[in-house]
Amino acid sequence: MSKKIFQSLKDLPIPLSESQCVLHKHELLICGGAYERDCYSYHILKNEYKFICEYPSDVTLNGHCVVKLVNNNKDSNEISLLSFRGSLKHTLMMKYVSVWSNDNEINESKKSTNYNQWIPFTENYDNPIYAGRAKANYWGMRAVIGGSNNNLLFITYFPKNISVLNLNTFQFIKDDTLPIDDYIQYQCFVSKSEDEQEIMETNEKKTKKKNEMLLFYRKIGLSIKYDEDSNTFQFHKLPVCNNIAPFNHYTYVYINNIILFFGGWNVFNTRKTWITFEYTLPISLSGCFGIFDDDNTNIHIIGGRTDKNFTVSTHMKTKVSNLINKRTQLVRFFSNFKTIFFFFFLIKHIYILLYETINSQKKK
Repeated sequence: MSKKIFQSLKDLPIPLSESQCVLHKHELLICGGAYERDCYSYHILKNEYKFICEYPSDVTLNGHCVVKLVNNNKDSNEISLLSFRGSLKHTLMMKYVSVWSNDNEINESKKSTNYNQWIPFTENYDNPIYAGRAKANYWGMRAVIGGSNNNLLFITYFPKNISVLNLNTFQFIKDDTLPIDDYIQYQCFVSKSEDEQEIMETNEKKTKKKNEMLLFYRKIGLSIKYDEDSNTFQFHKLPVCNNIAPFNHYTYVYINNIILFFGGWNVFNTRKTWITFEYTLPISLSGCFGIFDDDNTNIHIIGGRTDKNFTVSTHMKTKVSNLINKRTQLVRFFSNFKTIFFFFFLIKHIYILLYETINSQKKK
């Protein structure tokens, strides 16, 4: 199909793969990449980049993870970022204020108190905190923030582990093993949005909610539910189409109960038989990063490696409506509990599939 749905944006300042990105108002914060310590802010409206800082010289990034800690003040001009682990372990925090603000808009005290710098993550008595177990392998780990007070960090990591870190007490409160036959690494791991989470109500008072997350990796599909009251996990296997099984190391974004997958490595040779439509991708990519803009109308695809293993400085975007509005053209798959769709960009074959979960049980 000749229709071009991807728009090329200004190239990244440096080639990046396996980067981690966070949205802050009109900015995409690009936090390093594989063996690259530089961090930048991309201004969505200006299509320009500004240097923020670099990771400390003793930190080597490879398969790291960055999450934005939740601030209940939506109008705040500052956010806190947590960067941790990877194959070469670290745990750092950054208090970020926009580099696009005029100098007189940034309080002088903030400049002198480690704003816009990666500093060790410490508890109240300045003791360093490491988000992970000492002997665990966190290369290609994935993590999400959850909990009734957004105080829980859920971490999934090699070979088949999931842990819960309480960000208030800085203690691990739960470790478990995923019920899978394969290992996971650079997996898709997302938390369902707050309005989809199950919140128990008793005597008109809300109690702790049951967090639900989704995990995909090759042939693995899991719905993961965590009950804060009982501190227990429930796992339910989700069917995964054979067309997706050969792929890993892809990027993904989640919106309105839909996961969009982009790129990835094809580790097997399989026939592609059920895909219903296709678009032309500008280049084949793995190790790129996907993120929405501030109003969820566009998806940005940042950096990555080509099929010849060259790291690129590519930055492109596509409108969500180009993809989501095509859902009626997709093949449907059924299971006992869910209806499954897939949207997936295959690395060389430039096909698209869509994943969506819908409760099939009718309300009584």
